[in-house]
Amino acid sequence: MSRFASKQILIVDDDPDILEAFEIAFRHEGATVRTATDGVSALMAIREGAPDLMVLDMMLPRSSGLFVLEKLHQDGATLNIIMVTANQGKRHRDFALGLGARAYLFKPVSLPRLLDLAAGMLSPSTP
Repeated sequence: MSRFASKQILIVDDDPDILEAFEIAFRHEGATVRTATDGVSALMAIREGAPDLMVLDMMLPRSSGLFVLEKLHQDGATLNIIMVTANQGKRHRDFALGLGARAYLFKPVSLPRLLDLAAGMLSPSTP
């Protein structure tokens, strides 16, 4: 059985190559994948149905990934979110984690690392 069978993943990135690579990797592992290329579309996709996990780029057109996190935080949403960014600033990392991102990865992102991290977030906890 694949690691992401019956899991819905939302990938949000404005770089078509990254979006495609992430989408192929998650689909190959059995996930149902939706994509968005900007912050506004990401929020609309979440309203249509909350994913099990979101991979969210920080620098996006029409509302940054940080804005998306702020909006979700204000709404009390609890999602598994992995923030991906080329921004190496500690302040941005701390801010994103404080708004509910569960992980913060720097680009270029290793696909095996991303998939392993996502699988860990989605696996049931053992008591």
